[in-house]
Amino acid sequence: MKSKILLAVSVLLFTSGVPFAKETLKIITWKGYAPKALVKKFEKETGIRVKITYSNNEEMIAKLRATRGAGFDLAQPSQDRISFVQKQFPVYQPIDYAKVNTDQLVPSMLDAVKNNTLVDGKSYAVPFCYGTTGLIVNKKEAPEANDWSALWNPKYKGKISYRLKRPILIATAFGLGEDPFALYGDIEAYKKLMAKVEKKLIETKSYVKSYWTSGDTQVNIIKSGDANVISGWDGKGWEVHKVNPDIDYVAPKSGALGWIDTFAIPAKAKNVEAAYKWINFMLSAKNAAYFTNKEKYGTASKGAPEFLDEEIKADFKRSFIPEDIENIKWQPPVPAGFEAIESEVLDRIKAAR
Repeated sequence: MKSKILLAVSVLLFTSGVPFAKETLKIITWKGYAPKALVKKFEKETGIRVKITYSNNEEMIAKLRATRGAGFDLAQPSQDRISFVQKQFPVYQPIDYAKVNTDQLVPSMLDAVKNNTLVDGKSYAVPFCYGTTGLIVNKKEAPEANDWSALWNPKYKGKISYRLKRPILIATAFGLGEDPFALYGDIEAYKKLMAKVEKKLIETKSYVKSYWTSGDTQVNIIKSGDANVISGWDGKGWEVHKVNPDIDYVAPKSGALGWIDTFAIPAKAKNVEAAYKWINFMLSAKNAAYFTNKEKYGTASKGAPEFLDEEIKADFKRSFIPEDIENIKWQPPVPAGFEAIESEVLDRIKAAR
């Protein structure tokens, strides 16, 4: 009887695509970050069953805080949401980079994540995917718009749009030749820089056609011709380019603003070795390219571009030369009190006449 039961279990596991699975890898991640085809491929290659829970930054933090880092073997928080959580609630464990195939990663992204997740001399994440905010430009009407300063250039008066949120403050600072992130340790110096940014955006407020508020409004204002130079997201710029080849996403010369979502291992993960296997699997060139082809986000895998679909490869190639990737300004954790300063600046710009 026992042999029959064992045989039945073995057949069930084999036919499910995970022959003789003895392990489970529990991942909490964003929707789309663990494509079904790659999950099946990983399970077949390793014999490890993968269990996915979809979430977002806030929920990940809440769940891991509630369990003190238990319940999952791998999480995927944004890189600027890790260090401040770890300092207050040690819900992650340091990354053993010797177990990560770092040779297959874009060095600047790896360095940024190591630096931005550093707590007490140890780093807590591996970069996975990224996106950027830069310019979306009608190149026929504004062929020289290639830096943030185009957003306050009188040449484009009445044909400019951006979202009146904190990224425009950061972008303006870089466009003025300043590095706001370098001042994150000096709140008084940051206040002075924000005053300079505020002055510039108020002085040139009349140049702005309107402030966009969503992905749809950002697309509509450039596609309709109401604006020729706007701040915008890379994917939205490429979306419009398919409809109107004159319009495209441009990485600003002083640096696009970038976010990175990561891999982080919870403090009480039960299957740490499987977590490292998944990290290396997802960042291998072909698998990372599959993810980008499907979700349209770039990845930290430096070999992935070779395997991208031609249309997606063309998008990245038009907008980013290698130097542009290296020059992306990756968002570090925002220190306490800084967002309040920015909020006041934004309110004054909005109220200015």
